[in-house]
Amino acid sequence: MKMHFCIPVSQQQLDPLGGRYVLYSVYLDGYLFCRVRYSRLHRWNEQLRRVFGNCLPPFPPKYYLAMTTSMADERRGQLEQYLQNVTMDPDMLRSDVFIDFLRLVQLDTFNITTKTASLDIFLPDGRNIPVEILTSDTAERVLEVVSHRMGLCQELLGYFGLFLIRFCKEGKLSVVKKLVDFELPYVSLRSAEVENCKVGLRKWYMDPSLDSVLMDCLAAVDLIYMQAVQDFEKEWAKPTQTQRQKLEALQKEHNQTKFLELSQEVRHYGYLQLDPCTCDYPEPGCGAILSVGNNEISCCITLPDNQTQEIIFQMNRVKCWQVTFLGTLLDMDGPQRTLNQNLELRFQFSEESGWQWFVIYTKQAFLLSSCLKKMISEKMLKLAAENPEMQIEVPEQGKSKKYHIQQSQKDSSRFLPRKSRIEMAKVDCVLGTIKEEDL
Repeated sequence: MKMHFCIPVSQQQLDPLGGRYVLYSVYLDGYLFCRVRYSRLHRWNEQLRRVFGNCLPPFPPKYYLAMTTSMADERRGQLEQYLQNVTMDPDMLRSDVFIDFLRLVQLDTFNITTKTASLDIFLPDGRNIPVEILTSDTAERVLEVVSHRMGLCQELLGYFGLFLIRFCKEGKLSVVKKLVDFELPYVSLRSAEVENCKVGLRKWYMDPSLDSVLMDCLAAVDLIYMQAVQDFEKEWAKPTQTQRQKLEALQKEHNQTKFLELSQEVRHYGYLQLDPCTCDYPEPGCGAILSVGNNEISCCITLPDNQTQEIIFQMNRVKCWQVTFLGTLLDMDGPQRTLNQNLELRFQFSEESGWQWFVIYTKQAFLLSSCLKKMISEKMLKLAAENPEMQIEVPEQGKSKKYHIQQSQKDSSRFLPRKSRIEMAKVDCVLGTIKEEDL
């Protein structure tokens, strides 16, 4: 699946000899990932090509004369597309030449040297696990260290992930982003510039029924139980009064298994709730609370008369979505470390009158997009298990897994660094064809 790489900012710099070069600010999931020169990316591409041959996406060509403004903007867009496409190959994502380069540019951008450090990993019950790491350790490596400390079965690591989580006033929390495998948690935590932000361990799947896969591992059960209790306390899950009483009784008995079994029946159990945002339905500026999970997007909308209305979009009604940065370029003199202002996610869905767009304005647009991709991936995995005679390849958690399936829904996601005209796709039916490489 394509990752949310974008290059909305580039700056001209002077080298020590007085020459000029362009420094590209590369963002991942809306946060500054690195700043890098074209020449450095070009050398990296050559290294990748020696390992992987011609299967790499095209790399922007060199210019031997001075670039015009339009040529510079074209190169910026081409580099952006290159980074998005090169991350689609799971074998490449796991290669040393890929990981080592991205590790180095992250460290160099934020002037962090490789050294031993202590990093606190926070659990859903409020405890933290201090782990000794290298500042250059990737999220994948840190997750392995934490899981070993907790006794979590290695084969279940793909069901969990490390997240940047902001702890707000009144005990509320906000999931900022999921750290991808090649990110450096030590660096990301310090570069995000998010107040009261910590690295947290959470389950990373949107289908609540997948709890059943983890029930034979005591450490995994402990983790998902902690998160379930947290979700009820934060009111992300919506039990009825009767369900709440039963859950409280089971919690007092420390009966984790029965607690999790009953949780499966609770509305919005296992969903990720976003911070309050706005949407364009039924008119622009309406407040909304979004909960995402179990193959649906649930929107609780505050209408102009302060009445509320809940709308649920099943993922089989969603054709595609895109994230757009609506603002002007960031302050060229500022730190330029986040794009989380003026972000829009719009998705196209089917209804009786045809295809419609639903627009959400949220700082967590990239996180929402990641959740939508996760739901699509899990849906395909489930269909693959039910239809073993048909073939599809589903990359999951950096590993390539082959399944057999007839894809039945079209989905694509993309990032537009500036507001642009949207082309309405011509369709003949509600269900099209998924192209997994477009996810």
